[in-house]
Amino acid sequence: MNTKLLIASAAIGSMALSPLCCEAQTVASDSVYQHAKGNRLSVGGYGEVAMTRNFYSDNIYRYRNPQTYKNDPGHGRFDIPHAVIYLGYDFGKGWTMGTEIEFEHGGAGSAVEKEWEEGGEWEAETEKGGEVELEQFWIQKSFGRFANIRMGHIVVPVGLTNAYHEPLNFFTVYRPEGEGTILPCTWHDTGISFWGRSGDFRYELQVVAGLDAMLFDRDNWIQGGAGTPFEFKVANKYGFAARVDNYTIPGLRIGLSGYYGRTMHNTFPHDTESEGQVNKNVKGDILIGALDFTYNAHNWIVRGNADYGYLADAAKISDIKSATSTGSSPVKKAPVGKNAVAVGIEAGYNIFSQIEKLNSARQKLFLFGRYEYYDSYIKAKSQTAYNYTGKQRMAVGLNYYPIPQIAVKAEYSQRFLKTPYNNEPSVSIGVAYEGFFL
Repeated sequence: MNTKLLIASAAIGSMALSPLCCEAQTVASDSVYQHAKGNRLSVGGYGEVAMTRNFYSDNIYRYRNPQTYKNDPGHGRFDIPHAVIYLGYDFGKGWTMGTEIEFEHGGAGSAVEKEWEEGGEWEAETEKGGEVELEQFWIQKSFGRFANIRMGHIVVPVGLTNAYHEPLNFFTVYRPEGEGTILPCTWHDTGISFWGRSGDFRYELQVVAGLDAMLFDRDNWIQGGAGTPFEFKVANKYGFAARVDNYTIPGLRIGLSGYYGRTMHNTFPHDTESEGQVNKNVKGDILIGALDFTYNAHNWIVRGNADYGYLADAAKISDIKSATSTGSSPVKKAPVGKNAVAVGIEAGYNIFSQIEKLNSARQKLFLFGRYEYYDSYIKAKSQTAYNYTGKQRMAVGLNYYPIPQIAVKAEYSQRFLKTPYNNEPSVSIGVAYEGFFL
């Protein structure tokens, strides 16, 4: 296998890049070849800027007392959801390196200031919210198209959004809401991966650090469990992920992915002997299955996903979390559900395909619609119900591509909640790019 083909897998690992937004969705190790050819160094990235006007209350108690906040004024937000830099290098003889540095919501900021009103004391202050993350950092050895081993910090490609999360891989201004609510997004962890391609199939198997059940909660199910509040990732338990994509039908990609792991007793400090005995039978086994597809042909792009997850011992874990959580503890006090689900589908048609001048200039204008249903808290029988977690969301809008690597997005969307909760309409606009410079 030409090792140059593998350079740009250093950019986004097992995820897709569709720089022309008209080709079948492919993984980075294939699609970035045109950018990396002839270069040992690969440099690229993507970014998004967004503005939203929400026509509903942002009060933290709006689900507890919905009628009280029904007529509250709306609110607006500017955001930089993601700004990402890829760096990759081909050392030769099948050895490559890949990194991804991500700034979420503009990155975090702090400063030291002299407070004259408080006797001239020096104080450290948080200047802004946000995150800076090393989302990928790995070394890879390639033995051929069919066999590659990647070691380090890698993306866990469970679900459509994690596997193909760059901004030109979805129509909405922000990433699809359902998967992004119940799963870590983008899900990245430290471990080892074996992946390759054979015929019409791409496959990947991973062993990574396990999730932490103490960081699960009601509103986001297992989303927080992949993170860590420490300077290291606790790995008392391990997780196992797998993904297979098929490209047999031209223009159609079908993917199947899953995850299994134990999530209890994966904390720091590790259980004392007495604590371990009390809760030793609480395993917190988690199982996730996901099916997704992308169809890109005849001026249509259609994408869909269905994700379902199961957490054993959810009620017991919720009780343990509630008893453990304190004001300074990283443990989340909110309960976690036994199951979670996210189902979504979106379809867009390129209107400019019918206008010869614009079509020949490779400009595109997609009129799209999206529907999704998700619930981050499907309770066990003994647990308290929280019906606001089950939401339907519908969106309609436009994606304009003046050039293949840039999209200007606009949408109207609304979340539909069960009675007595209030629906949540909003309008969003944004601009996004993705590409490689070397």
